[in-house]
Amino acid sequence: MMTNSNIFIILALAVGFLISFASTPAVIALAHKIKAIDIPKDERRVHKKPIPLIGGLAIFYGFAVSVTCFATMERELIGILIGSVIMVTVGIFDDKFDLNAKLKLLFQLIAAGIVIYFGVDIQFVANPFVKWFGPEYISLGLWSIPLTMIWIIGVTNAVNLIDGLDGLAAGVSSIASVALLSLTLISQNHNAAIITAALAGAGIGFLPYNFNPAKIFMGDTGSTFLGFVLACISIQGIMKTYALVSFAVPVLILGLPIFDTLFAIIRRILKRKPIMSADRGHLHHRLLDMGFSQKQTVAILYTLTSILCLTAVVMSLKDVWRGLFLVVAVVVILVVTFLTMESKHDKSSEEENSNEKD
Repeated sequence: MMTNSNIFIILALAVGFLISFASTPAVIALAHKIKAIDIPKDERRVHKKPIPLIGGLAIFYGFAVSVTCFATMERELIGILIGSVIMVTVGIFDDKFDLNAKLKLLFQLIAAGIVIYFGVDIQFVANPFVKWFGPEYISLGLWSIPLTMIWIIGVTNAVNLIDGLDGLAAGVSSIASVALLSLTLISQNHNAAIITAALAGAGIGFLPYNFNPAKIFMGDTGSTFLGFVLACISIQGIMKTYALVSFAVPVLILGLPIFDTLFAIIRRILKRKPIMSADRGHLHHRLLDMGFSQKQTVAILYTLTSILCLTAVVMSLKDVWRGLFLVVAVVVILVVTFLTMESKHDKSSEEENSNEKD
């Protein structure tokens, strides 16, 4: 049975890749037919020419076919698939018609509520001070539903927010999927491993069309779908398996979109701007403003994501305090990098303003 499970995991990865890769040209044609095209209208857009959207449909198709073929249709997986269909459907309409943010949030709440109803929820958190006092696990009780809602919707939108460069969101999500896959394999959670392998394969299969210069964007169709499924898998495959560092592991694996979103929220609050407002202050924007090319910026953020994922694995497999030390080291790098980019960005803005006055 162990051998069969391992074969299914490999096949799930391969089928997800092949279906996603093979279906992307058809999705490109569909995007042109329904006129789901991203036309650059403001300075936040890095691309200069119209690019077809809804590429996430190919990722979803590869994932859904692979999971249907190889995964066991447990109650939780059925809920994830139903929620995914909702996210992809809303994403297609958003890419085509640019839906209102409140309406999108409503459907995200519905999708999150469905997966919670089907059993994907955070029921407890581990007590890191169990050696000194308290129970090993702290039951969340009634807080389980709102905390799970916040996690799913937060990760969904965090992945959506980093989708600003060719190949960035798809690549970061694929790296995170591989990290989650390694942990589900180690914990022998085979069905979660098959689901994660299908997601990783589908994301990687889309990347050849999404690398700079991109032939198609995943759009909200893909970014919200990837964020939604990653959030659900992290709950079902990781948080219910690892004890002491259960919550820290998925936070680190999805660290780049989470930290970038938190910085964006803090930045907008300090500048007294609406939290949901768009700006050009995201990490990838700042790297571009420092003079890095799109490809260099994406490579830097891929590397950062890989470091965070390795940190999560260390925390899961080695001594917790060693993992925490590595976490602190990574956070220091992130904070110093952010502050450095902030100062350079402000300095360059002042120089531009000075030149304009001259």
